[in-house]
Amino acid sequence: MAFRTLDDLPADLTGKRVLVRVDLNVPMQDGAVSDATRLQAALPTVLELSDRGAIVLLLSHFGRPKGQNRPDMSTALLVKPLTDLTGRSVRFIEDCAGSQAERAVSTMTPGAIGVLENTRFHAEEEANDPAFSQAMAALGDYYVNDAFSAAHRAHSSTEGVAHLLPSFAGRAMEAELKALEKALGNPERPVAAVVGGAKVSSKLAVLGHLVGKVDHLIIGGGMANTFLAARGVNVGKSLCEHDLTGEAESILARADEAGCTVHLPYDVVVAKEFAANPPSLRTCNVHEVAADEMILDVGPAAVEALADALKTCRTLVWNGPLGAFETPPFDAATVTLARTAAALTQDGSIVSVAGGGDTVAALNHAGVAADFTFVSTAGGAFLEWMEGRTLPGVAALQQQ
Repeated sequence: MAFRTLDDLPADLTGKRVLVRVDLNVPMQDGAVSDATRLQAALPTVLELSDRGAIVLLLSHFGRPKGQNRPDMSTALLVKPLTDLTGRSVRFIEDCAGSQAERAVSTMTPGAIGVLENTRFHAEEEANDPAFSQAMAALGDYYVNDAFSAAHRAHSSTEGVAHLLPSFAGRAMEAELKALEKALGNPERPVAAVVGGAKVSSKLAVLGHLVGKVDHLIIGGGMANTFLAARGVNVGKSLCEHDLTGEAESILARADEAGCTVHLPYDVVVAKEFAANPPSLRTCNVHEVAADEMILDVGPAAVEALADALKTCRTLVWNGPLGAFETPPFDAATVTLARTAAALTQDGSIVSVAGGGDTVAALNHAGVAADFTFVSTAGGAFLEWMEGRTLPGVAALQQQ
């Protein structure tokens, strides 16, 4: 995976204008940022460029204004949080392209940091309009993409500008791409993938791609029930997409052809109602699920076998929980296997890469997110990468 990084920029950037695509799309509550993770992720690139004398111009979307100028979605709201995090003065620039933005940028001095207005206030942004991309590119001498989470979008600020200026990956993007290359691009084998979540329908493409790439495919969550049903198991009143059992059978057949071992639970945790610690809770073989019971987690014997399988692997990709982890005790399988993966990572046995919103929450719940080799906070981009799709924002960097 060939792409240029900040190391390929001139060491001295004094007075050079660098457009940096970051992801500042943070949640807000009562006018304040409620989770600054994405702002913090941008800091290494922003501060390094500023320290090297660049005029740093931050590009980002914020919310979904759909081409309208919405004060409640203005990046002006992020100036104070960014000022507090960087410890430096951060200036707001009232547009992200055009003469007003050009005038503001022309008055900035080396090392200065500016936040351009929400790129999605212009409908041309999401349309990847060539003229708009040109107007945006006119503000900079160089372009840096540090927003992997938006790299699956072919927008002006993520893809269009990259073809018009010398383009580079920021530090967060660089770390993400190197981790993904280790996980599926050129991994050390054997490779295991854990794919969980509620519905097979949302991850058919992921599963279909992975069976040709990994040695062990561990399927959990509600989607495992669809695969069990495809194999003739009566899953009671469990969450199950019975209309997709044909697709599940097809994926199992393709896995056999590819030499990929698919792991489905053979013991499960069931209950008659979905609630914390219900009185009807029990563990049983998958063939013993009653008609009025639902499968809510992978059973302990199956988890032990999965842990043994991971111990034979050198690479792990993880997306989605094994059970309904938000509600105890249906977090047990996810927590146990995540802690096994973390321990294997820490002793150097395995390279572990995880991603997706529920996955990050599950690993944080297990207390092991910091122990994985890499945890991606990207949602859609991470899933599309797992599907084997080309991400426009990444491809644009590779074509430089």
